[in-house]
Parts: sequence; structure tokens; C-alpha cells
Amino acid sequence: MQKIYFMEKVSKELLQEIANSLMFEMNESDYQALLNEFGAIIEQMNHLSGVKDADKATPMTFPYEITASYLREDVPTQPLPQEDVLKNAGKVVDGQISIPKVVDK
Repeated sequence: MQKIYFMEKVSKELLQEIANSLMFEMNESDYQALLNEFGAIIEQMNHLSGVKDADKATPMTFPYEITASYLREDVPTQPLPQEDVLKNAGKVVDGQISIPKVVDK
């Protein structure tokens, strides 16, 4: 069986580029912690790629089945009238709620 290797290296430069694009402020210890975490994840993924016939297993989204009997049935209803939705909005523009810009780039 051929072993598949995932991303070999996550560099500090890559993390800095991503942090900058997301406008995160990180210090040196944050970068080191992330590098350690990614190293452990990549090591685990490389280990799992060596498991025989893993590609034949049924994919899982959760490790065990969950039943949610406490949830109600989803029954379609009429939406609220636009006037009722907008009556408590601080600012309305073209029939939509307007909020201040959060990120200015």
C-alpha cells in the first residue's frame, strides 16, 4: 500500500500570512503553539494514511449515532411581514437593516 503524505510543513511565514489576511494579532508564543499543533495533526494524518484498507471504510460525521427526540418537526410557516421585521431596526436602507461597518480594510 502506498503511503500518502499530507502537508509536510506549516511554516511561521505561512501562519503570519494567514493571520495578516484575517487581521489577527499574534505574538511569538501563539505562532509556536500553532506550529506545534499543526505538527501533531500532520503527524497523526501521516500515521493514519498507513492504515490498510482505510479507504474502504464508511466515512463518519460523528463517532456515534445521536437521536434528538426533543426537537420539534420543521413545519413551514408564513414569514413575518417586512414592516414588522424592520420596525425596531436602528437604520433601514432599501428595505434592509443597515449596520456600521465592522472591518475597515
